[in-house]
Amino acid sequence: MIEFFNVSKLYPGNASGIVDVSVKIPDGEFVFLIGPSGSGKTTFLRLLIRDLLPTAGTITVDDVALGLLSASTVHTHRRKIGIVFQDFKLLTDRTVYENVALVSEILGKPHREIEHGVMNVLQLVGLSDKRNHFPIQLSAGEMQRAAIARAIVGGPKIVLADEPTGNLDPQTASGIWDILEEIHGLGTTVIIATHNQDAVNKMKKRTLILDHGTLISDEAKGKYHILKHDKHEHKGGDNK
Repeated sequence: MIEFFNVSKLYPGNASGIVDVSVKIPDGEFVFLIGPSGSGKTTFLRLLIRDLLPTAGTITVDDVALGLLSASTVHTHRRKIGIVFQDFKLLTDRTVYENVALVSEILGKPHREIEHGVMNVLQLVGLSDKRNHFPIQLSAGEMQRAAIARAIVGGPKIVLADEPTGNLDPQTASGIWDILEEIHGLGTTVIIATHNQDAVNKMKKRTLILDHGTLISDEAKGKYHILKHDKHEHKGGDNK
């Protein structure tokens, strides 16, 4: 269970990231996080990985208060979470296999276990035949699938994605949504910040709407509807 209780995050100059947000996300839920650019979506995700600390309120994951974690236990918390970025963040001098295997190698897992895990997730995302390719040899959609494989190879309990299809054409994006839904089907909690109206309307998942940092709507089977001033802002991510 993820719980935000009266959480606010203010930036220097009293600019608000999120304001007095309270929400519970049960294990295994699929959640869209939508709202205008600058509405606090990225702040919400960064608070979950404890990249930021709230100005007020408490955040708990599995009944553990993130604000009370020591420096050494923050890493343990982050191992529960896989992160998918809009700009992929793949290492250009490593193959697809090596990019996906990197975290497991850092954790000192046995070679056979790493190989088995990497090949399983590459098969899931449809990249088994590209395992020896470098990022420069991949399409944008293939790079994003490689990034998803890297995020899930350790079997995280939670997957967070920040505009995972923001740089992709509609057809390629559709394949990414299918993969994320398949990951959710394995019992993983999936939380996605997005401006992708078609995906939100088609998939009909729980939808949280933020505006100026405030949670203004929480719908069980949501549709994409946010304030009019966002109608020209369907690309890119939050500045905060």
